[in-house]
Amino acid sequence: MKGIIMIIDGMGDRPLKALGYKTPLESAITPNMDKMAENGICGIMDPIKPGIRPGSDTSHISILGYDPYEVYTGRGPFEAAGVGVNVLPGDIAFRCNFSTADENGIITDRRAGRIREGTEELARSINDINVDQDVKVIFKESTGHRAVLVLRGPGLSDKVSDADPKHEGKPPKMVVALDGSQEANKTANILNKIVKESYEILKNHPLNLKLIDAGKHPANIIIPRGAGAVPNVQPFSEKYGLKPVCIAETGLIKGIAKIAGMELVDIEGATGGIDTNLENIKNGILETASKDYDFMLINVDGADEAGHDGQMEEKIKFIEKVDAVIGDLMQIEDVYFILTADHSTPISTMDHTGDPVPIVIYGPEVRVDDVKNFNERSVTNGGLCRIRGNNIMDILMDLMNLSTKFGA
Repeated sequence: MKGIIMIIDGMGDRPLKALGYKTPLESAITPNMDKMAENGICGIMDPIKPGIRPGSDTSHISILGYDPYEVYTGRGPFEAAGVGVNVLPGDIAFRCNFSTADENGIITDRRAGRIREGTEELARSINDINVDQDVKVIFKESTGHRAVLVLRGPGLSDKVSDADPKHEGKPPKMVVALDGSQEANKTANILNKIVKESYEILKNHPLNLKLIDAGKHPANIIIPRGAGAVPNVQPFSEKYGLKPVCIAETGLIKGIAKIAGMELVDIEGATGGIDTNLENIKNGILETASKDYDFMLINVDGADEAGHDGQMEEKIKFIEKVDAVIGDLMQIEDVYFILTADHSTPISTMDHTGDPVPIVIYGPEVRVDDVKNFNERSVTNGGLCRIRGNNIMDILMDLMNLSTKFGA
């Protein structure tokens, strides 16, 4: 038997007046998810615990059975590992956005028009920028508008604030030390120099001049956030005795998998957005499922992007496209298939919330309940009841008859 956890990033939502007080998932036509629910066992899941607004990072850490309060040091190290940076002990890593700033330093688009191409050229311009004699700057593009920054050198700290203003119409925040230490002050000063210098380097970059000529937003500044030191994580294979593999779109999820010791499968055309190549993702999953892996983690990100952008119709359409993929994935034999989300990203808030998300487990010998539809409300009547993210691997291991007995 194999175990698969498929996470539709940000799929959960809240009822919307425009949809007759249904959620996008309730409004979407999802015959395959509904079939999975009808033939599986359902419930709702709090990725961390009730009312806690999880990040995609902390929720995935929890779903994989690790304690995010112990493992999570910040998002940066996972992003960096996920895009191929060989992070080392002592490194301080950050996730970054390519953003758009006007001539007054005001951020006019935090995601630089959802830029899709050319960011590797911009990254080369930033990489090895010299802002401190004894600190090496490593900068690399990720998917879309995302990138990573790693600082390597003596006397650094991850106890620094973010530069991200969170909303357009404001300048980047001044990074400050959070604990007042000499190391944190040094790191904050370096980051502030990098933000300022990035604008000077990128504002007249040929790619950005082309974007401006085309009436598009230039990616002319980088905004770091999510500082973290590289964590020490027990390998997933050692923790569970399974041979794991991960198919994901974003550097963040790839990085979590990599730091947990999973193999990665890259998919051509996987953008992490609503324009992602779901056909290639489906084929990659089917091909990987035929190999000698015991466990597969899958993350598809488009619903989260639509939620963050407040795009109701696009979120519904993307969920329906994913449903078509799930129809083919249900043909995989000898597998326990868990379908869920890592958090809710409601259209009304355009950000993550602490709302629980739907979950279904489909496979042989599950205790099928009476749920017929897969959505936030229907699954509340399911046999799983309400669980937490860190319960999932225990349940999966038990279904696969691989759990260790507790007691005599």
